[in-house]
Amino acid sequence: MQFLEKVKLIKPVMVKNPEDFPVYWFETSDSISHRYQFQSDGHLSMKVVDDARPVPQKMVESFLNKFFPSGYPYSVNEGYLRYTQFRALQHFSSAALSVLSTQSLLFAAGLRPTPAQATVVSWILKDGMQHVGKLICSNLGARMDSEPKRWRILADVLYDLGTGLELVSPLCPHLFLEMAGLGNFAKGMATVAARATRLPIYSSFAKEGNLSDIFAKGEAISTLFNVAGIGAGIQLASTICSSMEGKLVVGSILSVVHVYSVVEQMRGVPINTLNPQRTALIVGNFLKTGKVPSPADLRFQEDLMFPERPIQDAGNVKVGRALHKAVKPSEVQRLKQVFVEEKFLLSHGKSWTDMVLEHDATGEDALRGWLVAAYAKSMTKIYNDPDDIILQDAYDKMNDVFNPFLSQVQAKGWYTDRFLDGTGTRFAW
Repeated sequence: MQFLEKVKLIKPVMVKNPEDFPVYWFETSDSISHRYQFQSDGHLSMKVVDDARPVPQKMVESFLNKFFPSGYPYSVNEGYLRYTQFRALQHFSSAALSVLSTQSLLFAAGLRPTPAQATVVSWILKDGMQHVGKLICSNLGARMDSEPKRWRILADVLYDLGTGLELVSPLCPHLFLEMAGLGNFAKGMATVAARATRLPIYSSFAKEGNLSDIFAKGEAISTLFNVAGIGAGIQLASTICSSMEGKLVVGSILSVVHVYSVVEQMRGVPINTLNPQRTALIVGNFLKTGKVPSPADLRFQEDLMFPERPIQDAGNVKVGRALHKAVKPSEVQRLKQVFVEEKFLLSHGKSWTDMVLEHDATGEDALRGWLVAAYAKSMTKIYNDPDDIILQDAYDKMNDVFNPFLSQVQAKGWYTDRFLDGTGTRFAW
């Protein structure tokens, strides 16, 4: 549609004082007509005068406006829709499962299930063991920074473990306090892990400085489907799950759906920070194809449950072990002479290569070390030279390719100022 077709100016009428004439016009775009008018105080007002959109389209767009960031889908990174779909399913199943577990707790305590009693029992238990679980899990924050996807999945596994203990508590009422306490201990750890990983996950979708908008809309989606899940849980509790057998069957199904949903959520998250696994995958892809994958390309290659496994194509590197365990004391000075100006040391073993980083090493330093390790690994398969010569040759080769390689890494959107190894084990001279 041409601009002149969108904008229809009202033909002015001759009046004695032109300043008394209201300046207004109509604009039509996407089947919606708006009337714009300058007020006497200079402000511009807008009013919808005609909306020819079909009712289903109005409902869909209204839903998107309320529960998706402004400007969606152009204001977020790839994968946000998939993440949101499975997050909705996750919260729905979690809320329904929570209703069933609370009902079981009440039966185990010898109470008939009423809303008031459910609230009292839940809060009494949360004030005890759940806070202990939160305190213990809070010490693992650095690991959550390094692997937020893994810890987000573990959070939901812990939550379902706690809920499962609550579900089966009526089978052994004499152990009510023990089972309820352990259940809420697991839920406390799950709560901390879920909250701690929320920000890096949301940040990965922010594209236009709209992190707060993404966060707000994400919480709105969670609230909506939590309410829906509670409604479904109440219905199930009074029908299929009125018996213990029904609770066990439906609870197991909801738990599987819950964990599956969060796994699929995490597969859609394009995190752009460097940790050991993502660094190894970047180096491995670069050595195979000569190209660096973007965060969106790499997300489906990540091992979400066992990210610490060394990747053979990237030199079988392990990072984060203590210096005295990774490198023999007699070899420290020799390795330091090979990597004079570097902030890493490499120690080649039979099964893997240990990389130890200095306390202020960045993502660029980790990439440099990983490239050297990968080149050295491939050279040992071809040549029978001593380790010192192979390391020196690999180091020289890394220096030849590193600048264009780093340019590719940064151009793809990777954040190289920090390296999140998660263990906090670094060394300093």
